[in-house]
Amino acid sequence: MRDETKCLHSGYTPKNGEPRVMPIVQSTTYVFDSTDHIAELFDMPTEPMYSRFANPTVDAVEKKIADLEGGVGAMCTSSGQAASLFSILNLCKCGDSFISTSTIYGGTVNLFAVTLKRLGIECIFVDADADEEEIQKAFKPNTKAVFGETLANPALAVLDIEKFARIAHKNGVPLIVDNTFATPILCKPFEFGADIVVHSTSKYMDGHALQVGGVIVDSGNFDWTNGKFPEFTEPDETYHGVVYTKDFGRMAYIIKARMQLMRDFGAYPAAHSAFLLNLGLETLPLRMERYCENGLRVAEYFRGSDKIESVNYAALPGDKYHELAKKYLPKGTCGVISIVIKGGREKAVRFMDGLKLASNEVHVADIRTCVLHPASETHRQLTDEQLIAAGINPGMVRFSVGLENVEDIIADIDQSLSRL
Repeated sequence: MRDETKCLHSGYTPKNGEPRVMPIVQSTTYVFDSTDHIAELFDMPTEPMYSRFANPTVDAVEKKIADLEGGVGAMCTSSGQAASLFSILNLCKCGDSFISTSTIYGGTVNLFAVTLKRLGIECIFVDADADEEEIQKAFKPNTKAVFGETLANPALAVLDIEKFARIAHKNGVPLIVDNTFATPILCKPFEFGADIVVHSTSKYMDGHALQVGGVIVDSGNFDWTNGKFPEFTEPDETYHGVVYTKDFGRMAYIIKARMQLMRDFGAYPAAHSAFLLNLGLETLPLRMERYCENGLRVAEYFRGSDKIESVNYAALPGDKYHELAKKYLPKGTCGVISIVIKGGREKAVRFMDGLKLASNEVHVADIRTCVLHPASETHRQLTDEQLIAAGINPGMVRFSVGLENVEDIIADIDQSLSRL
C-alpha cells in the first residue's frame, strides 16, 4: 500500500461484524483464562496485560506508524520528550556517551545536556554541517549512538542523513533521527540509513493540538551483536533470562524498550489519546501537501519583504539547505518557516504581537497558523553561545503556517509588518 492508503488502513483491520472505525479500548487491565497465561506474560509480555505498557488501541496506532516509516515495530509514549529520552536510555547507561547535532529542539538540548548528564550519560554536540573527519573526532570508546533531526526545530537545517548514518555505522553505533517536522510523508529516514526514528506526535501527526504524544520506530536493520551492546545479547535477569537478539531478532531494540523502559517508567499514552492521534494520521498526507504549498507561498512573501533580514526555508531556491532538501525532502519541507526580523528581539516581538489571525502560542505544526519567539520562549534556558550553536538569532521568529487560505495568512503578516 502507498502512504495515503496506509494512513487509512494500516494497524487495524476489522473482522466480520467488528467496528469499521478503530475502537477505543478504555481499560487498564485484561482478563485471562488461567494463572499460567498471566505468568507467561510476566516473563514475556507479548500481548496486552496492563495498560501501563500495552493497549489494543495504542497498539493499532503503533503498527500504523511503523508501517508508514517502514520499520519492524513502534512504541508510543506520552510525549515526544519521552520518546527521545527512551531512545537514548535503551542504549546508554551511566558512563556512556552519545553524539547529537547541536541544531535540535531546545527542550531536547536541555534533556541531553543537563538531565542526562545528571544520570552520568554524556552528550557530545557536533556541528551538523561539519565534515566527516571533524565529526569523527567527537567519538569516544563509550559512544553508543548518534542523534539528529531531519528538519531541525527551529533552525530548519536539513540533516544529511546518509552522512551521519555512514559515520555512525563506521563506529558501530546506530543513527537515531527525530522525524517530527518531516513526518514519513515527506521523508523516510530508514531509506537513507537511519536505524531508529522518533517523533513528537503532538505536531503534524496529530495536527489539531489535541494531545501530547511521542513514538519510537525501530528499522530492524542495526546489528546489535557487534559487541558494543551486551545488554541486547546477554540474558536479561529481570525477564528470566530473555536474550533480546536471540528471542526477538530484528525487533530486539523496540521489544527491549517496551519490556524494560516502558515497564519501569510507564510513560504510555491513554487509549483515547491514541484514538485522536489516529484521526490525525488518517488525513496526514492531505495536510502535509497543503502545509508545503502554503509554506512555500509564505516563505516567498517573507523573502520579498524589506522588513525581513533572512528566511530559512529549505524549499526556497538559494537556501543553504536547498540541495539537501531536494535529496531528502523532494515533496516539500513542511509548513514551518524561520525568519529573522530586522531590528532584533524588540521588532520580532512587536511583529508577533501585531498578528491577528496567527496565534502566539507554545506550539508548532498545527492546522492553525501560529508563531513563537524561540530566544525568549522554548529556548530561553539556553545560553547565548548555545543559542548561536542551535542556529537561533534573537530576532528569529518561528512561523508555523496552517491550513487557512494562504491569502488570509499573507494579509495578516502584511498588516503586522506594516506597523514596524
